Amino acid sequence: MGVLRIPEPFDFELTTERFRAFGPDLANLWADGALHRVVRARELRIEAARGGVRVEPLDAETRPVARKLVGAEFDLGTFYASARRDSVLRGLTKALAGFRPPLGPDPFETLVGSITAQQVSMHAAFAIRNRLIRRFGRRVGEAYAFPTAKRLRRATEDDLLALGFSRRKAEYVLGLAHEPVDLAALDGLPDDEIKARLVSVRGLGEWTADWFLARHLARPRAWPAGDLALRKAVKAFYPEAGDVRAFGERFEPFQNLAAHYLLTGLRLARP
Repeated sequence: MGVLRIPEPFDFELTTERFRAFGPDLANLWADGALHRVVRARELRIEAARGGVRVEPLDAETRPVARKLVGAEFDLGTFYASARRDSVLRGLTKALAGFRPPLGPDPFETLVGSITAQQVSMHAAFAIRNRLIRRFGRRVGEAYAFPTAKRLRRATEDDLLALGFSRRKAEYVLGLAHEPVDLAALDGLPDDEIKARLVSVRGLGEWTADWFLARHLARPRAWPAGDLALRKAVKAFYPEAGDVRAFGERFEPFQNLAAHYLLTGLRLARP
């Protein structure tokens, strides 16, 4: 056990709110006031601590996973300074002070999650995702390891249909499991090249690619303009906004953090 230091500002409850907002997430399970995740057959437990989070076990293997889950990669200080020039963001950064958007530690899991969430509510997506995890994942302690691509290659379309996937989404997930693209290697590429490689894969469109940049790679300019919830949030906070994709330029170079604060702010806070 050790303490992972997180730069201020940091609010553990707000940061982990997403893991409770849409029902339980078996791969990132909130239980007993802590976040549980499986890392290579070991259960990782993350809880609040002074100056950061207490992580058990904390070592070279679990540290990067814990950092992703608590959004440690984001530069909130510079973002907050920039937000003072925008009345909406100024209010949101005060109401949500210390909120660090959590990130998906695994690229394959992130993309499968996005496929699952296409054109359905988040509550429905979490329910289907949990059935997939329970059927093909492995339980270690409180949480389940998200099924690997190798494990899902043994699944059939009928298996996924039984879990609540549409036939097309089942095809996309199984196609991704067999896809030869090295997802981990995308980390070193520029945003545009990552998006080009992802959208070349059947079932992965611009919406999915934008969220991959935002919620896995923490790219600062990621702006999922095609997301319905983000469009609603932009229109709610900025009634004068026209084209949502073009409107993202207003937040340069903090589009990713702005998107998360707008989405979370619409759901939780009053600016």
